[in-house]
Amino acid sequence: MSTQQLDPSLLQILVCPATKGPLAYDRAAQELVSEKAGLAYPIRDGIPILLIDEARKIGD
Repeated sequence: MSTQQLDPSLLQILVCPATKGPLAYDRAAQELVSEKAGLAYPIRDGIPILLIDEARKIGD
């Protein structure tokens, strides 16, 4: 699995589409995590996929 670095300036402007809240970058999993929504959005080939239908539920 590739562990590309996400551009920090991009991370500053991206928000969770469900909550409009901040996202945390999980480099190892290549995901953007919204703790508030309980969702993890995948990053594929360096591109964040910010679609709720594509997100993985976290927690529980």
